[in-house]
Parts: sequence; structure tokens; C-alpha cells
Amino acid sequence: MDSIGSLLKMTRESSGVSINEASLDLNINENYLLNIEDGKIGCFKDIFELKEYISNYAKYLGLDSEKLIDEFNEYMFEYTSKIPIKEIEKKAKLEAKEDNNKITSPYTRKPRKYNKSYYIGIYLVIIILVVLAIVWSIKQITIDNHHTSVISYVNYR
Repeated sequence: MDSIGSLLKMTRESSGVSINEASLDLNINENYLLNIEDGKIGCFKDIFELKEYISNYAKYLGLDSEKLIDEFNEYMFEYTSKIPIKEIEKKAKLEAKEDNNKITSPYTRKPRKYNKSYYIGIYLVIIILVVLAIVWSIKQITIDNHHTSVISYVNYR
């Protein structure tokens, strides 16, 4: 990550662009750009946002953004593959306790999951509405326990 940051910084400085100017042009916080140039990825909570910043910054400076993102992905793979499994499991258990048994990774986004009682409740509401519709339609067809047709109901006898 240091090589990516130093390349971005060197390119920016050689083109005569100040960090403030780049920040304003890209609409990215100046501190974010400084952290990227210094290789401080720990300052970012969302890895996808960081990748987007790097890509936009590289394009702004006229560099090959795809090449830099590939290099960043390789760095992240090497960085995360060096984390011991026990440490990952420990972190997962800690997050599960804090987050009501939801294990999440800072590198992925998971859709919201509903528990079984949510779906059972929806099915019960649908069944009750169907039963009420059937009872109402039968009630509309019968008057005073006499089966009526549309014609006799309209003529009023």
C-alpha cells in the first residue's frame, strides 16, 4: 500500500497539484487523500470506499486506475491471508456477541436477513385476509339465509 500511496503522492507533486486542490477537484476530504498517500488504510472503515477513492485519485492524476486497483487487491489479499485463523475466529465471535449473532466482514456487505417468525407472521396475515374475503363474499351472496341471484336481488321481488 505504501508503493501505491507514494506513487500517487509523487505524481501529484510532479504535476504541481496541491493536496487541497486535488481534494476540491475530487470532492474527497483532504485527510482521506493524505492517508491514502501515506498508506494508512486503517483510517478507512469501508474498503470499497477506499478503492473508489484510489481509483478516482489515480484517474485524476492520469495514472492507470485499473492497474493500481489490481495492485491494491493483491496487497489486501496478502495482508488478510497473513492473519491467523484463530485471530479471525476470535474476532468473529466478538462481533457475533456484539451484533446479535451476525458475523460480518469489513470487506463484504450482506443483505438483511429476517428470522422465521417474520415470514410466519406475513403468511398468517395473508391467510386471515383470504378467509375474510371469502366470508365477506359469501355474506354478500346470501340474504336472510336465502340464496339469491343477481337478478332477484336487483328486482327486489
